[in-house]
Amino acid sequence: MKQTSAPDPLRIKVLIADDNSFVREGLRIILSTYDEFDVVATVSDGKEAVEYCRHHEVDIALLDVRMPNMNGVEATKLICEQTKTKPLILTTFDDDEYIMDAIQYGAKGYFLKNTDPERIREAIKAVYHGQVVMQEVVMEKIKSNLKEEKGSTPKIDKRLFTERELDIMALIAKGLSNKEIASQLLISEGTVANYITSIFNKTGLQHRTQIAVYYLTGKIG
Repeated sequence: MKQTSAPDPLRIKVLIADDNSFVREGLRIILSTYDEFDVVATVSDGKEAVEYCRHHEVDIALLDVRMPNMNGVEATKLICEQTKTKPLILTTFDDDEYIMDAIQYGAKGYFLKNTDPERIREAIKAVYHGQVVMQEVVMEKIKSNLKEEKGSTPKIDKRLFTERELDIMALIAKGLSNKEIASQLLISEGTVANYITSIFNKTGLQHRTQIAVYYLTGKIG
């Protein structure tokens, strides 16, 4: 594990977890060129990422999927359960199982490593401010595979929800923040939060990313 200089409290504190040292250092160098970020540490596996987030203040954890000792999906689950850090999956793999598991465990987004640095920058900032981010190619892959599945794909039972709750679920699935949803529906952020709480209570879900997947697939997982 490599720890950088003392973090600036005014910047977004980022941890990078990747078993490829070239990728780790590349991301560190790229993110360090932006004034908004402090790369507080780089680690080589999911276990180190979890331990660091448990004992230090980290805003965003960029996690590779396939790492030794503990992969990024398992690390996502523990980080969400044990810390306030928001995981963002950044990987070369677009395997459906990984995507779905990472989101169900609370990942706030899923991007491929070949994404333009400026888009990664905007994704980190969006997740920090409470949004859900999902690269178009990843979301399209989920939708495409749903169409290709044999047999009937489960659909959400719309009878369980009010029309406004369904509207909010659709906007969450598009990655909008509470503020953006409030603006689009002409209601207060507090009202949006209340509707989301109602959705959680009706479904047993715990993360807004899970709402997005549930709305798209009908699966609570």
